[in-house]
Amino acid sequence: MPQQSTRGGGAAWALVITSVAGFMAALDNLVVTTALPSIREDLGGALHDLEWTVSAYTLTFAVLLMFGAALGDRFGRRRLFLAGIAVFTGASAAAAMAPGIDSLIAARAVQGVGAAVMMPLTLTLLTAAVPAERRGTAYGIWGAVNGLAVASGPLVGGSLTEHISWQWIFWLNVPLGLALLPLARFRLAESHGTGAPLDLPGTLLASGGLFGVVYGLVRGPVDGWTGSVVLSALFAGAALLAGFVIYSTRAKNPMLPMRLFRSRAFAGINAASLLMFLGMFGSIFLLSQYMQGVLGYSPTEAGLRMLPWTGMPMLVAPVAGILSDRVGGRPVVAAGLFLQAAGLGYLASVITADASYAAQLPGLIISGIGMALFFAPASALVMSSVVPKEQGIASGANNALREVGGALGIAVMASIFAAQGGYESAQSFVDGSRPAVAVGAGVVALAGVAALLIPARGRSGGTADAPGQPPVPVTGEPALAPTAQTAAR
Repeated sequence: MPQQSTRGGGAAWALVITSVAGFMAALDNLVVTTALPSIREDLGGALHDLEWTVSAYTLTFAVLLMFGAALGDRFGRRRLFLAGIAVFTGASAAAAMAPGIDSLIAARAVQGVGAAVMMPLTLTLLTAAVPAERRGTAYGIWGAVNGLAVASGPLVGGSLTEHISWQWIFWLNVPLGLALLPLARFRLAESHGTGAPLDLPGTLLASGGLFGVVYGLVRGPVDGWTGSVVLSALFAGAALLAGFVIYSTRAKNPMLPMRLFRSRAFAGINAASLLMFLGMFGSIFLLSQYMQGVLGYSPTEAGLRMLPWTGMPMLVAPVAGILSDRVGGRPVVAAGLFLQAAGLGYLASVITADASYAAQLPGLIISGIGMALFFAPASALVMSSVVPKEQGIASGANNALREVGGALGIAVMASIFAAQGGYESAQSFVDGSRPAVAVGAGVVALAGVAALLIPARGRSGGTADAPGQPPVPVTGEPALAPTAQTAAR
């Protein structure tokens, strides 16, 4: 059984501290997107450099998320939470002061390390501090704050970039982090998990494999797909990932037990999550630049115009929850994915060098509704696909695969963009964006097909720990309050 000290400042303080920490980590998934043109103008860099300013964060975040949770369980959740905040805050300051694009990418990677330690521990610390009968309300508030971070990411990034400078999208984290450190130290109780040994070989195999694949995809358009470096990276990455799968089937305490994927429900919802984030993140990466570089909107105007898409989960998620209670989670998730695919397909067909916002708006709204329908029941489907004692592993794995999908999506969509177009002119940007976003729509449609493979259930709620009680996850997103954590985020 987990051990917990009696020290702490109560549920209210835990809710405030963990919600603000989660807000910072979630915000940095998308806050950079509307600042990319300004970063490119100020620091220089080619398309692959812009990709890495986003992917360096999402990739390290994804790869180390489950490992960060395991570190907290073994060495103390509050202690590692403090370390994660310190690393994230320091890396944010380094990103703000970056003299060049390479140093910015390096700082973003370190940010991802801090977030990977900090983010999964927000829920374990909150769960430890809040009585069982009040956890539903606490998870709801925590989830709403994280959803707000995702929805406001492009707008916050655009506003700070336009009215102050792009550096302030990173400076914003510094006072928040400095305020959280003493509060977390004196207001949170320390707790530990089971003390299971850390899976260092699994972490190294997964990290190396994902880095190799993403690096190869990013460098392909620049060096050529038959270049020795690109082919070596892709083959080495694929080999390491295959090694990770083989190792995880035999290891005693693997980071991600492969046996979980024998469940059609677990495999289906995770495949849907990875593909959905792949198509969505890559499309947002290009469309946010399209609105500024081609249509001439300011960063703030671009962020506001993205809200019908990124902000829709705040409005539709409650309705999606009611629907999933009535008809089950699978049809709601599948409908959401097919709607988002339709929205992206529509956007790919209407974006031109002089497209009006009115022409784009239906696609943004349809995509936003689809994203909201996905997020609401998806976490509950993840939780219901495993036994209660493995819900922490399942939630962490799902969050990690979402982040991996985001990193891969940016790499894949940018590669298609570079092969078909570029930054030379407005028409060149459109020529590259249209096929890339169309591919994004197809990938999200495949996610909808994967969702249909999930076995039908009468209700979307997770497997209960006890009759009438919802499951309480150890890491990742809460079953009662699923959020758009990295969508976007």
